[in-house]
Amino acid sequence: MEKNITIEKTEILSDNWYTLKKVTFSLLKKNGVLDTQVREAYDRGNGAAILLYNKTNQTVILTRQFRLPTYINGNSTGMMIEACAGLLDNDNPEDCIKRETEEETGYKISKVEKVFEAYMSPGSVTEIIHFFIAEYSPEMKVNDGGGLEYEGEDIEVLEVSYNDALAMIETGDVKDAKTIILLQYIRLKNIL
Repeated sequence: MEKNITIEKTEILSDNWYTLKKVTFSLLKKNGVLDTQVREAYDRGNGAAILLYNKTNQTVILTRQFRLPTYINGNSTGMMIEACAGLLDNDNPEDCIKRETEEETGYKISKVEKVFEAYMSPGSVTEIIHFFIAEYSPEMKVNDGGGLEYEGEDIEVLEVSYNDALAMIETGDVKDAKTIILLQYIRLKNIL
C-alpha cells in the first residue's frame, strides 16, 4: 500500500448482493497538502472474460442476456451482447473462465491465452477483469450453454462472423466494454 494514503474509516452501506463500502481516507497530494476525502466503492469480486474465435470460419462466440443496470440506464430491452464472462468465485482466473465458457456457451475448452487484465470502472468498482482469448471448433461443443438456472441465468449463445461482430460495435448492438476490448484486441493482433 502507498504510504501517502491512510484509510481513516470504512462503513458497510450494503452487503445484500455484493458489498458497497463508504471509505474515508487521507491522501497526501503532490503539493504536500493532506486531503481527507470520502468515496463509495462497490466490491463484487474480480472476474474473467473470454472471446472464443474460429480462424477457419472467421467467427466468434458471443452471448446475449438481460442486464438490469443497462435497463435502468436507458437500454429499452435490457439485453446486452457480450463476450462470455464471470466472477472468479475464489477460483484462479483460468479455471474460472474455462468453467464459465462451458456453462454459458456450451464449449469445453482446454487451452486459453491470457492477454491482459484491467480495471473496468476504477472510480467506483474494485473489480479487476482478467481477459482471455481461445480458439474453438464445433467439436468442442458439449452442451447448449445458456448459463446456470439456479443463478438466474438465461443466456443466448451467438455465433457471428468476426466482421459482423466488429460492425455491431459501430451500430451500437455491442456496447459492453469488455467485449469491445476483446474484439479490438483480435483485430490489433491480426488473429482474425
